[in-house]
Order: sequence, then C-alpha cells, then structure tokens
Amino acid sequence: MAHLETIRSLANRMGGGSGLLTAWVGIPDPLVAGMLASEDFDTVTLDMQHGAHDIQSVGLGITRITLAGKPTLVRIPVGQFAIASRVLDLGAAGVIAPMINSQKDAAAFASFMKYPPIGERSWGPTIASGLTGTEGNVYLSSGNGMAVSIAMIETREALSALDDILITPGIDAVFVGPSDLSIALSNGANVDPGRKDVADALDHVVARCRVHGKSACCFAPTPQAARDLAKKGYDLMAIGTDFGQLRSGARAQIEIARG
Repeated sequence: MAHLETIRSLANRMGGGSGLLTAWVGIPDPLVAGMLASEDFDTVTLDMQHGAHDIQSVGLGITRITLAGKPTLVRIPVGQFAIASRVLDLGAAGVIAPMINSQKDAAAFASFMKYPPIGERSWGPTIASGLTGTEGNVYLSSGNGMAVSIAMIETREALSALDDILITPGIDAVFVGPSDLSIALSNGANVDPGRKDVADALDHVVARCRVHGKSACCFAPTPQAARDLAKKGYDLMAIGTDFGQLRSGARAQIEIARG
C-alpha cells in the first residue's frame, strides 16, 4: 500500500494559520512514535537534536508513523544538513533545522532539502519511493513539494535576519524555539519562554510569515500556549515532549494514588 497522500499531507495542510499539532518524540523506540501517531496529532516529530534518536531509530520511527497514517517531521542536529537529505530518503515529510541564523544558513539547509533547480539534494529516495509508491521522474517531480523545509528561529541574529531567511528559495516555514530565544534575548540571564519580549517576538514572526506567504511554527510548553499560538495564526505547534508527558502523567497518577 502506497502512502503518498499521508506523506504529502503535511505540505498540503500547512499555511493559512492551520493550527496543526505535532507530537515531539525523543525516545528512540519506534513503539513510542507509533503510539503517539495513533493519537489525534496531525504529525509526529522525531528529535535528533536533544532527543536520543539516531539515523536507524529515525528510519524505524518514520515507517511506524507512516503506517499509522501520519506524516513525519525530523529535527536534525545543529548544522548537520546532510542528514536532512537522508531522512527525506527514508520517507520524512519535512525537516526542522535548528539555529538558522542567517540567509547563508537557510540557503545551505535548503540546498539539501530540494532537488534542482531549487537546491542540490542528491538522488537516492529508495525507502521514500517505496512508501509513496512513486519512482524515477514521478518522485522527482513531486519531491520538492513534499519536503517541507523548516528553519528554526532561536537567536537575536535569526530575528534580525528573519525576512532574509523567509525569502530564501526552498525555505517553506520557520519554527520558533521560545526557550532558546528567551535565553538569547536575556543575554543568558534566564530561560523563560513566557516573558513579554518572547511573546512580542512570536507576534513579529507570524506577522512576517504572513507577509512572505510562509508558515509559522512554534514549540508550545503547554496546551494553553498551543491554543494561544493557533489563535495568533501559527500553523504548527509542538505540545511538550514525550519525556515530559511521561513524567507528568506518572506524577499525576502517583499524586492521586497517594491521596
């Protein structure tokens, strides 16, 4: 059974303040990714930056998520853009690249995400071709449209270069990391994604995305924060992490059990 529509559903649904929700998975067991994919998330993100995923666990996770009928996003480690091409070849629907601080960074990232004439992605989508049921020129003609390129905005430099990043060919969206941004905006004084200067930056990002016709995404520390971001016009929000959800769920049940 081909899963072309599943994989390209992410690109088709992004835009216009779509308010999609993604699970965020750092535990490298594909059972965790598959379990969360079976819940009412719109997509599942596998985290190679701060999570415990490697290329093998990502490959297994993508397959499990796709079979559950959801598209997969992968956050790659900082600056390791070659991994973006590899996870696309494995069937990922999009890639989140952290610490994109300039148009030069954005262009380098996009070059590994898109085939010519937009980028320089190398040919070899063996697993992706099988999952989508497309081969050769059919995959080539649809590959750029399926591969969602998401640049993370986490620093003062990135905010200053936001318009340049958004107009870079091959960049489809930006993703705000509010915790890192709060550290940067406070010059390392504290981490507080709820501060007013961070909220102002979030408003600025979504406004510039609308101007340039690109999608705005963000990590939401709480479900209420995700709801507020959706009201602002954000297209995709992560609601916490699997590590955090596991611990909070355990604590809630222990508290009830202990009275």
